[in-house]
Amino acid sequence: MTAPSTYGLSSEARNLHWLLTNLVEEVPGIQSVAVVSSDGLLLLSSDPGHAEQSRQARPAKGPRGSSADLATIVSGIGSLTVGAAKLMAFGGVRHTMVAMEEGSLFVMSISDGSLLGVHGSAECDMSVVAYHMALFVGRAGHVLTPELRSELRQSLESPSTGSAR
Repeated sequence: MTAPSTYGLSSEARNLHWLLTNLVEEVPGIQSVAVVSSDGLLLLSSDPGHAEQSRQARPAKGPRGSSADLATIVSGIGSLTVGAAKLMAFGGVRHTMVAMEEGSLFVMSISDGSLLGVHGSAECDMSVVAYHMALFVGRAGHVLTPELRSELRQSLESPSTGSAR
């Protein structure tokens, strides 16, 4: 993973970038990560600035290497599982895991409808990935305020921060 520039960001935003970088680099089998707001917007990713390059350079397996694609998938699965939980009256959704032949997808609630999505390889240890995702959520959930979500979103849109998609 190429670390995004965090110049000009608040200490909370820099800490979230650091946590995300550690998640990707420390957990074997994680291929990409996206933090998505409750309205489905990408807030933070493991490959900011490289979405288009990745889309063209990688084979069609997974979310085509793009955090925007992963964010779309995570948002859709999050919405689907929240609807299912409401229909079943089982309470809120904490996490969703999808094991496929050639990879895995993990979605975990962070706070206020925000979601953490992870695309893992087929060889990843699902319990290890889920454990480290829970650590990330525990550390990030209390700081992911509306102001921080706005700052993260703006940092992805602004080329001056070095994190543009």
